[in-house]
Amino acid sequence: MSKFLKVGAALMVMATPAFAEGFGLGRTALPEEIAAWDIDIRPDGTGLPEGSGDVWTGEEVFADQCAACHGDFAEGVDNWPKLAGGADTLADEDPLKTVGSYWPYLSTTWDYVNRSMPFGNAQSLEPDDVYAIVAYILYSNDLVDDDFVLSKETFAAFEMPNAGGFFVDDRMETEFTKWVGEPCMENCKDSVEITMRAAVLDVTPEEETTEDTAQQDAAVITEDATEEAAEPTAVQVAAVDPELVKAGEKVFRNCKACHKVGDGAKNGSGPMLNGIIGMTAGSVEGFRYSKPMAAAGENGLVWTQENLQAFLADPRGYMKGTKMSFRGLKKEEDLKAITAYLSTFDGS
Repeated sequence: MSKFLKVGAALMVMATPAFAEGFGLGRTALPEEIAAWDIDIRPDGTGLPEGSGDVWTGEEVFADQCAACHGDFAEGVDNWPKLAGGADTLADEDPLKTVGSYWPYLSTTWDYVNRSMPFGNAQSLEPDDVYAIVAYILYSNDLVDDDFVLSKETFAAFEMPNAGGFFVDDRMETEFTKWVGEPCMENCKDSVEITMRAAVLDVTPEEETTEDTAQQDAAVITEDATEEAAEPTAVQVAAVDPELVKAGEKVFRNCKACHKVGDGAKNGSGPMLNGIIGMTAGSVEGFRYSKPMAAAGENGLVWTQENLQAFLADPRGYMKGTKMSFRGLKKEEDLKAITAYLSTFDGS
């Protein structure tokens, strides 16, 4: 029985002498009513229904039910949560907390999807759909291969990367004495300084410009302008057919959610693509490739423009088992444009 039902049942027992008998309120919950509420899942899989779901079925269900908010690759849309990425960022100043990088138990993912998703139509998914969606989320976080099947039987054996990152909150025992006493209400600190502004979150209230803020804004604008001037655009770099490169920049919008290029580009859900033209497949440092991609590189596959175009036209058809879930570019002019654009970014 759910812990919430247990508490509710205890309260009913306590209230029986004073209220139930006096006013004749309430009745014993029916078994089917209890079952409708008792849907929580424990870390060891207790409470899971029968069923299973594989990664590729999960991709289809995710595209239909989840992608509008969370992106086709679980990368998040606008301010909706990112579900994938963020590996090894929890110690960073600005960590990315996703299912793969932060959540300690797979049961939390299954329970939340089953209980609350999709947004606006909660609890409309069948158990097989939930299993498949969770399998796809794991795959999007590079935690399973594309042939993975999640089921009631395989659930308990799966351990999340951050399972050991949580501990019991013992502050009542260890720190409570520091919180009690009369709070300081004035002159509590020699000086108060603003050390950071929330502009990056776009929540800093607009206010009249003061001399100080004007100087800060001018400094930011100057810095941004310097960065823009220092970073050459693809059109500037391209020596041949700048119009094709410009068209490729637009096509690359299909890829930006997972792949980065340019100064400071880092690996995300997919590898960064600086220097991809002429690079051996599966060789970007620090990125965890699928087994087929790594094997292709070991066997000598090099990303010439022709090879890359063939791959981008039909990723799964070109390389069975690739983690690249993009369906492919169907227009030949788009394929030529995007490889021309990528050729302007070297690996240095």
